[in-house]
Amino acid sequence: MKYTRILLKLSGESLMGDKAFGIDNDRLASYASQIKEIQDGGVQVAIVIGGGNIFRGVQAEQGGMDRTHGDYMGMLATMINSMALQAALESKGVQTRLQSAIEMKEISEPFVRRKAVRHLEKGRVVIFGAGTGNPYFTTDSAASLRAIEINAEVILKGTRVDGIYSEDPEKNPEARKFDEISFDDVYGKGLKVMDMTAFTLCKENDLPIIVFDMDTPGTLKKVVSGEQIGTLVRN
Repeated sequence: MKYTRILLKLSGESLMGDKAFGIDNDRLASYASQIKEIQDGGVQVAIVIGGGNIFRGVQAEQGGMDRTHGDYMGMLATMINSMALQAALESKGVQTRLQSAIEMKEISEPFVRRKAVRHLEKGRVVIFGAGTGNPYFTTDSAASLRAIEINAEVILKGTRVDGIYSEDPEKNPEARKFDEISFDDVYGKGLKVMDMTAFTLCKENDLPIIVFDMDTPGTLKKVVSGEQIGTLVRN
C-alpha cells in the first residue's frame, strides 16, 4: 500500500444511496467492506462523515432558526451516521472506536488525540463524530483538522464523481477532469473541492487531498495502493 495512515472523508448524502433521506443499508455495507479491505492490508484508517442525509445547519438558517442551534443539530446528525458506520464495520469484524468532539460518554469516547493515534497503531478504525464541536465549521474542516492532528498522510474525499472537473460534469458532459492539480490552481480556477477553511488548512500544512468515487466498490483500495484514481490536489 502507498499510504499507511489515511483520513477518509465521507459525505452524509452518500449514505442515502438511491433514497431521498436517511441511510441505505446496502451503501453502508459496501463502504464497510471497502474500509475493511484496506484495513486488512495494513492501512490505519480514520474517518469523518457528514450529516447532510439527516440535517444541515444551513437548513436551520433558511427556516429562521439560529445558525448556532442548527449547527449543533447537524453535529448530532453526524453522530447518528458515525454510529451506523461503526455498527456496519463491527458486523464485519473490524474493531472500531468512535470519538466525539461533544461529550456523549454513553455512546462514544471524547476526542483525545493521543488516544486516537494509539487506537490507529493498534489496528482499530477510528471514527471522529460531531465535527469540530464548534458551530460555523463544516465536517470538511473537521476532516482537515483531525487529519493534521493524527499526522495522516492524505485525506481521501469520497464522492459520487470520479474526481475534480473544470465544470460540473453532470451539467456539462464536455467538462475536463484533472488527474492532478495544485492548491493554487484550485483557488485560481474557482473549483469547489472543500470549503475554504478546510482547504486552506490542508494547503498550509502540506496535506494532499485525493477526490475519488467511493460508490464504485474496489476504488478505495486502488487509491491507497497508489493507482491513478480520481484527482490529487497538492502543493
